Amino acid sequence: MLEVGRFRVVRTRDLADTIYDGKQRKLDEDLRYLKSKGLVETRHINLRRDGTRRQIDRVEVATITRDGRAWLKKSGEVPEGQTVYYGFVKPREMEHDSLIYRAYRDAAQRIERDGGSNLRVKLDFEIKADVQKDIYRARKADPKRDMGEIKQEVAAKHSLPFVDGGIQIPDARIEFDKKVDESQSLESDQGSRTGGHEDIEVLTAAYRRGHLRAKAQAGFRNYASGSDRSSITAKIEDEHNMMRDIFDL
Repeated sequence: MLEVGRFRVVRTRDLADTIYDGKQRKLDEDLRYLKSKGLVETRHINLRRDGTRRQIDRVEVATITRDGRAWLKKSGEVPEGQTVYYGFVKPREMEHDSLIYRAYRDAAQRIERDGGSNLRVKLDFEIKADVQKDIYRARKADPKRDMGEIKQEVAAKHSLPFVDGGIQIPDARIEFDKKVDESQSLESDQGSRTGGHEDIEVLTAAYRRGHLRAKAQAGFRNYASGSDRSSITAKIEDEHNMMRDIFDL
């Protein structure tokens, strides 16, 4: 439930692969129980056609309910600083959003191998809300101030890239703790830790060329499914370095 709550919507097949070691039947049993208690909801969604198949592929996705979120908050299992999301929203974006967990798992494994721990996730709408609040405060404090200057300042505050006059916001930000490099900080106590983060983005065939370029320039860790890669390649075929930095889902 915590994994689903951190991402709002997750494909059940990915849960089976990552948490249940491929045991789909065990996952199905747990989902039936959680649904009977009103803590989890599932549904099937149609995937976009990639031009190579006639039939429409469908996948099952899961989300926790309002009661599920309340149960999680009382359980004490939610890490400090981690927001828990619930309910299906934006049906047209559900295919894309359900892949964020898959991208996270790839990035998280590398972060943990490098010594990162206590991973937390912020989704794009939480980051956007924080950014908009700071822009509003700055404009209210000085209505005559240049908007571009305000945006650059807010982007820097949130460690977000500022590209072509706009603040680039990732699909998700992974925040984590990491050990201090004692070779660079002799005054740090042994075993002390500091914060770090990594921004991830799931690219799809629906992204326009300019949008793809902005995401590449932003320096996010970009991912794309195999079915979307051919369409993305066609849009940026003359910018070879971009495809080199897109990881497979």
